[in-house]
Amino acid sequence: MESRRSIMAGSTPGNLDNRDGFRSKWGFILACIGSAVGMANIWRFPYMVAEFGGLTFLLPYFLFVLLIGASGVMEEFALGRWGGAGPVGSFGKAVETRGGKRRVGEAIGILPVVGSMGLAIGYTVVMGWIFKYTKMAITGELFALGQDTAAIGGTFSAAAPETKTLGEGVSMMLQNGIFGIGNGFWIIVAIVVSVVIMALGVSGGIERACKIMIPLLFGLFLVMAVYIATLSGAGDGYKFIFSLNPRGLLDWKVWLFAFGQAFFSLSVAGNGSVIYGSYLGKDVAIGASARNVAVFDTLAALVAMFVIIPAMATTGGELTTKGPGLMFVALPSVFNGMGGIGWVVGAFFFVAVLFAGTTSIINLYETPVAFLQEKLKFNRVVSVVAIHAVGLVVALLIQPWTSQWMDVVSIYICPLGAMLAGIMFFWVMKKKTAVDAVSQGSHKPVGGWFHPIGKFIYVPLCGVALVGGAIVSVTLGMTLG
Repeated sequence: MESRRSIMAGSTPGNLDNRDGFRSKWGFILACIGSAVGMANIWRFPYMVAEFGGLTFLLPYFLFVLLIGASGVMEEFALGRWGGAGPVGSFGKAVETRGGKRRVGEAIGILPVVGSMGLAIGYTVVMGWIFKYTKMAITGELFALGQDTAAIGGTFSAAAPETKTLGEGVSMMLQNGIFGIGNGFWIIVAIVVSVVIMALGVSGGIERACKIMIPLLFGLFLVMAVYIATLSGAGDGYKFIFSLNPRGLLDWKVWLFAFGQAFFSLSVAGNGSVIYGSYLGKDVAIGASARNVAVFDTLAALVAMFVIIPAMATTGGELTTKGPGLMFVALPSVFNGMGGIGWVVGAFFFVAVLFAGTTSIINLYETPVAFLQEKLKFNRVVSVVAIHAVGLVVALLIQPWTSQWMDVVSIYICPLGAMLAGIMFFWVMKKKTAVDAVSQGSHKPVGGWFHPIGKFIYVPLCGVALVGGAIVSVTLGMTLG
């Protein structure tokens, strides 16, 4: 293991002295993998593969993972390390180095912080569902529901009431005393777990938690994938996964959704990757770290796919549901149909999802926590408690409007944050400064391809994700998030 001094980020102008950081290169990589591996990998990726046809979707997806990993992921890590801060401080420094006013850049950098906080709040509600279902899966309550779709659906509806507007949702929660409906207790549990991990610091909390949870996440999914491979009918799922329709590659929607999936799965939004990069030492190779994050995030999505699609095939059903409906309604019915072993498979599944969600939510809350530390000079514990207190109150109130809340943040704020970070790095910063920042810690400078690809391909594609996601959400009722 590399020394703490060589890995942790040093103090820089405008930042806290003795700034916490990652103790090891793999601690940083596992934390970044944890931030990327989330619900997009589990409840959306398998659906996208099923919707657009196996390899017909996977080939464009792999291409975009390669592109984004070699541009956006590297850029956000390098921007944070170069700036020695989150998006506010790093954007401000970028503008200042080109003769502009630092405050202008800092003001722009607030948007990714807001995006991270908004997504964290929505994720808090989702994590409440996951904690509840993990408990039900372990105790057998979920298995006892059998394959009664009405009972399974009713159980989830009770935990996740729905309204059409935010005002109606807040009014519903207030009229029922906040805890009269919904899933308030388990949301509090999710918040407490996040507070405990984050209050212990970057190295003592986030890094240590990810070193435990990420290997277990992969291990649990691999065990499930191996077991499901032995079930009758699973072969049909594999055949579908490896099918290819050349004509399908001519469908623009395949490419748009493949890019959107890769974009959000790799967690480029100008916030989480920037702040984690700011905790990274000067002697760590950005390119290798970005490559590992992209590879393991993709592996997580593939393993989830090799669990879910063959599992659905064993029942002769089609994967026609995405989002919460897939995880909390469709899959429990499939697991419960496996007999006694279904109890175990369901428990393994939800524990794995719990690890994926926990490592994601601590990354999302880290950006606003670091903002309070950097700009308001709050200490770590006060910052963590303050941010989570706000997150808890809002999460409790928006429960009936969670899906729409997540759509707004993921369709508009996150792509805009990623585009702004890309503009700061590839357009505002001088080319030599940007190239030196991403090359630092490597045995040789980054290739000449890096800056043009980031400047002329990645940044415009962030705009495509923003505009395309908005258009698709309106015209097709679907999202890229």
